[in-house]
Amino acid sequence: MKRTIRIGTRESDLSVAQTMLVVEALRECHPDLEYKLVPRRTLGDKILDQPLVAFGGKGVFIVEFEQALLQGEIDLAVHSAKDLPTELAEGLEIVSVLPRGDVRDVLVSMEDNQCWSEGQGPLRIGTSSLRRKLQIESLGAFLWPGRSLVCENLRGNVLTRLEKLEQGRYDGIILAGAGLERLKLQETRKGRYRYRYFSPEEMIPAGGQGILAVEGRKDDPCSRLAAAVCDQTALKQLESERLVLKLLSAGCHQPVGVYCQINEDGERFLRGIYEREGRIRQAQTRGFSFQDPERRLAASLLGNEVDR
Repeated sequence: MKRTIRIGTRESDLSVAQTMLVVEALRECHPDLEYKLVPRRTLGDKILDQPLVAFGGKGVFIVEFEQALLQGEIDLAVHSAKDLPTELAEGLEIVSVLPRGDVRDVLVSMEDNQCWSEGQGPLRIGTSSLRRKLQIESLGAFLWPGRSLVCENLRGNVLTRLEKLEQGRYDGIILAGAGLERLKLQETRKGRYRYRYFSPEEMIPAGGQGILAVEGRKDDPCSRLAAAVCDQTALKQLESERLVLKLLSAGCHQPVGVYCQINEDGERFLRGIYEREGRIRQAQTRGFSFQDPERRLAASLLGNEVDR
């Protein structure tokens, strides 16, 4: 009988599609094993009428999986890395990440909605992200001069959010490009939506955006199996971005974005945006050694003096 690896995943279509990408990578590397998905509804999936900041922040999407890992009910758990808090439960760690997907944010609107060019009232933007709200409000003055923007809370999985867009509750909603790509929505719903992709320079992504992270128990055989499919570049980017978030003590309660690029020579280039106590700061740094550019970026975003 083949050994079975039990993999925890949220129940949404996107979560299952992302977990299957991990399963496919594992199956290619370890074809002699069986893989079983163990879906769960998290607290973040159950409470959809409140912003995340109102009932626990990022951890609401992972606590059930961490408990299951520690209790031996599952062997691995797959997360969108941007949903992970900077501190994981004791005894657990990120054991693998897949190659990074699209890091960009996307404004999605109905193809036949003429309000963007002909309307006169405020444009209603759906997003639950403080980071996206902060940046779209700034971009709006340049992209739609003379129009005001109103950001309204939007929760739920991707398909639920798109359903609310189709119902006319918003003029546009902001989603992650990686999720649209993994659900193949531009193929299955061709011609239905209009997409406006924001470059990372226009809208700095969330730390870990576009990365699938596999969480497992430290020094566990299943974790070592997953490590065999780890993409080292994506892992370095994630470690860099998570360090900045940790240095900022940032969670869901402040708007924050951080993005790390690594060139062929191994040089890190980081950019970030952070709002704290009503003060918005943007900064960028570069460097080769891990921790040095991250610490300088965090210091700049906090408004501290740093040695260059």
